[in-house]
Amino acid sequence: MRIYLDADACPVKGQVYRVAGRYGVPVAVVTNAPLRVPPQVGVELVVVPGDVDAADDWIAARAGPGDLVLTADIPLAARVVGAGVRCLDFRGGEFSPSRVGDALAARDLNAYLRSLGLTGAGPAAFSPRDRSRFATALDAAVSKMARSAP
Repeated sequence: MRIYLDADACPVKGQVYRVAGRYGVPVAVVTNAPLRVPPQVGVELVVVPGDVDAADDWIAARAGPGDLVLTADIPLAARVVGAGVRCLDFRGGEFSPSRVGDALAARDLNAYLRSLGLTGAGPAAFSPRDRSRFATALDAAVSKMARSAP
């Protein structure tokens, strides 16, 4: 079991490090540019140079059943969920095959509307409630996965 954190623009890194430390689960912090990670056993920084999707490609190539991917990137979520990997977004929602399909459709619709010049307000600002919901969902997911790991 391993946590793969899509760390570019991740607002909940601290919660990820705390939960990973509590359960002794290794974390791959994957990013396109160097960033600071705590000197914590099991936390590995992986800097993937290249285009903006290089980190996503790296995660998708390595994550497998029994792992957990944390991302706000809907196409990455679709790739890993399709491979049987558990995936949470940074607001505490879990991507299921049906949810990720709906999210991809909404993403494509919004892109089309933007191309027509019809822009929306965008997502709501990240709130303390989102952070709390994420921390609760992450702890529950890691706890369940740790109990069912061989």
